[in-house]
Amino acid sequence: MARDQGPTAEAAIPQAASAPAPAANPQRGRRIRLLLTLAAVVAAAGLLYLVYWLLVGSKHVETDNAYVQASSVQVAALVSGPLVQVPIHETQPVKRGQVLAVIEPADYRLAVDRARADLDQAERRVRQYFANDRALAAQTDARTSDIAAAEAQLRRAQVEYGRRKGLADARAVSADELTAAETTLTTARAALAQARANAVAAGEQQRAANVLVAGGDVASNPEVAAARTRLAQAELDLARTVIRSPTDGVVTRNTVEVGQRVQPGAALMTVVPIQQAYVDANFKEGQLRKVRIGQPVTLTSDLYGSGVKFHGRVVGFSGGTGSAFAVIPAQNATGNWIKVVQRVPVRIALDPKELAKHPLRVGLSMTADIDIGG
Repeated sequence: MARDQGPTAEAAIPQAASAPAPAANPQRGRRIRLLLTLAAVVAAAGLLYLVYWLLVGSKHVETDNAYVQASSVQVAALVSGPLVQVPIHETQPVKRGQVLAVIEPADYRLAVDRARADLDQAERRVRQYFANDRALAAQTDARTSDIAAAEAQLRRAQVEYGRRKGLADARAVSADELTAAETTLTTARAALAQARANAVAAGEQQRAANVLVAGGDVASNPEVAAARTRLAQAELDLARTVIRSPTDGVVTRNTVEVGQRVQPGAALMTVVPIQQAYVDANFKEGQLRKVRIGQPVTLTSDLYGSGVKFHGRVVGFSGGTGSAFAVIPAQNATGNWIKVVQRVPVRIALDPKELAKHPLRVGLSMTADIDIGG
């Protein structure tokens, strides 16, 4: 019995040693299943991304290198003088035509009064020119009448002289009568010559007067027109003492105070028309192959977050890359040249209604997404 049990126990030892082997196969199977599942997930994700790219991603280009811009208006003084009012302050919103500053107007009011007096004097002087012209015209007419009278007197003297000369040849009249007739004839000739000379002189005077009254009336006379222009300039300078906002916007860079003396052309402040803001998006050159003017753009700002969407349209492209217009442009014609992807500014117009609802400020960062599928 003991011999029979020995081999049986020895045979059981190898069986016990080989018992863990069957447990390794289920663990390997699980790993294989996990790997297959992971591969399927990756393949599905890749397929979904491919579908997304074909249907959506390939029809959009996006950049976060975009910033809000606006055509800021620099307000400058057009006349000189000390400031007596500066009713606005930095960051204050203003409307078109609102008073921004007032320059002391006293000197300009005096200039207006002086110019108005000069205009009145010029009008009176020109009216006198017209009166003189009418008087000279009357004199010219009188000289013409004098010529006609002198010519008639000359003809009468010639007839009388001819009659007496004929009678004198027949000794019917005395020599004294003939001499008197001859004297009368000479006097008539001198009177006619004097009348003609007076008429010429009067004509010259009238022509000289006509130069002063050229234009037809007082209002169109050059002297009056020049005086009226000086008055208009004085009134314009007076109006320019009140500096008004040229557009709706927000005041920034206000550098003036009451009492400060300003000169023509001096910058006082800047008005930023935020209601007319636009976005300059700097896209990589490779992203612009299918970008066209008029394509719709969806934008988000860091100020409001992704919950607020702005909508706009592409309205134009810059004439060059950003580096081309830099203060120190890149010098690519060198031996150490390294190619750098360039960016081209794309101008995007925004919806005014959305801007009114969610105002933006110049310089804010934006993310722009252009739909190039259309």
